[in-house]
Amino acid sequence: MRRCVIRLLVVALTVFAFSANAATGRVSKVLPHFLDLKGRHTLSPSLYDRDAYQAQLRANPDQRSGLRFDVYWRARAVPGTIVKIRVELRGAAKGDLPSQHTLETEIKASATSRWTSLALLGEDYTKFGEVTAWRVTLWDGEQLVGEQKSFLW
Repeated sequence: MRRCVIRLLVVALTVFAFSANAATGRVSKVLPHFLDLKGRHTLSPSLYDRDAYQAQLRANPDQRSGLRFDVYWRARAVPGTIVKIRVELRGAAKGDLPSQHTLETEIKASATSRWTSLALLGEDYTKFGEVTAWRVTLWDGEQLVGEQKSFLW
């Protein structure tokens, strides 16, 4: 009887181990940065200077050329699996509906955390206008494995 229970337990654990091949992951941090006319988000490596420069760019829209999202993420998957990072943006309403835009990139998953940048630049940024809300998602195929969103999303 005891051997039968042990065999069933081993079979069950084996089945569960092989069925868990989907990626797991998370979006740990999202840093939206305005970019100046030269494509910079800061003038020096100091975090204080970066925050001060971002405040200056926020107050002076004519000095901006785009918006960049720096995303810190991790996805544990089968080596070589391609995952997607998607940034969805909502802007100020023009007419009846708010403007919407999506940025997306595909990356190979790894066991370590990584930073990835996605940017809205040039004419696309000018047409879009002010961003009021954003959501960053991490996808393994059609499965959502991680998400972080702004307060107003």
